[in-house]
Amino acid sequence: MKQQTISRPARVEGIGLHTGRLVRAEFKPAPADSGITFVRTDLAGSKPVTASVMTILDANRRPRRTSIGNGAVEVHTIEHLMAGCLGSGIDNLLVELNGEEVPGLDGSAHPFIEVFKQVGLKEQPAPRRIVQVREPVWIEEDSAVVAVFPDEAFRVSYTLSYPVASLKAQFFSAAVTPPLFEAELAPSRTFCLAQEVEGLRRIGLGKGATYENTVVIDPSGRIINNHLRYPDEFVRHKVLDLIGDLYLLGRPIQGHVLAIRSGHALNLKLIQRLQQSLERGREGGIKAQYVEPEATTLDIHAIERILPHRYPFLLVDRIVEMVPDQRAVGLKNVTINEPFFIGHFPKRPVMPGVMIIEALAQVSGIMMLNKPENLGKYAYFIAMDKVKFRRAVLPGDTLFLEAQVLKLRSKTGQMRTRALVDGRVVAEADLMFALLDGDEKL
Repeated sequence: MKQQTISRPARVEGIGLHTGRLVRAEFKPAPADSGITFVRTDLAGSKPVTASVMTILDANRRPRRTSIGNGAVEVHTIEHLMAGCLGSGIDNLLVELNGEEVPGLDGSAHPFIEVFKQVGLKEQPAPRRIVQVREPVWIEEDSAVVAVFPDEAFRVSYTLSYPVASLKAQFFSAAVTPPLFEAELAPSRTFCLAQEVEGLRRIGLGKGATYENTVVIDPSGRIINNHLRYPDEFVRHKVLDLIGDLYLLGRPIQGHVLAIRSGHALNLKLIQRLQQSLERGREGGIKAQYVEPEATTLDIHAIERILPHRYPFLLVDRIVEMVPDQRAVGLKNVTINEPFFIGHFPKRPVMPGVMIIEALAQVSGIMMLNKPENLGKYAYFIAMDKVKFRRAVLPGDTLFLEAQVLKLRSKTGQMRTRALVDGRVVAEADLMFALLDGDEKL
């Protein structure tokens, strides 16, 4: 299939669901391979923000919505529009906003679908890129989970089940196609519990929410001043949100997405892991892993998904301790089969000191790169100081590789490292790194 954009400009205007401010969105055709890009026309000289994994903003600090940003430029509540783009088959679109939040309209994706239908779509010469899920990946927190499994189509199955008497359990499952999205998902509206309204307003959210654009459920389960468009509208809207979040991958998914109680924060963690796997995969496929939030240990399979190194230069077998932004400890089993022993004192094999330092650097890199904001980046070893080699490392030894953070910034890191065998220090060094995106030059 070919990529598509809209055939001519269009516009909508409405109140932001959370800011309560009137905002105008102008939609314009965009070139192939440019994705869904937002421009804040109210900020003079502001840079465009492309909806992607790399521009996601922390969902815990910006709850109840999906936000993207580029430095001082932020765009909020993009999930309904993103779902409308995916549901309409739009690959490339320029969205000009004269405010910080996408218009909420009726609280669903339906108005966006209608606008795109009115102006029509045009095919572009570039082929559409698809993310083909080849092995399962899932992530869970508490009682919520979201997972993706191989499938020949794009399917979503969602279970809504909260310990709230007024919100009964609901389930929805379907292969998502443009006709199904338009008829079964796009009109479903955002919702909240009546007892949540005051708390949301206190933290500055829901200022533009009304009984028309938000389905409000009272403690008895009754809908206040409105009616449902579907008996199971709540779970359908959760599916809509999930589809919009998934489109931050920048391309449609071929796979079966299963979710239980998943919200924006967990959805975004999943796609960050998918993106990481995609960048290290082959031919657009994903080879993914089970992810435990706040993991304190990593096996070799997880390490290979974080570091770009491979045999014979992958020198860490396991991470046995990890305290984010503070400390990591790795293991390296030194065997007589190490390739460097062939030429490094072959009659009396000794592990080269530079390889010990490289192993310490890799443990440091794992700690820096295993963070959502650093997915897709590379840690380049740029300097060392206070290097000392105290004992020889021989075949049969097990190296304990310790890395302690001295300084950690967005672009640089400095670590104090030690290598030990049987509790005795064999080498130590202060190491410095540069953190760069994949397309940045050192």
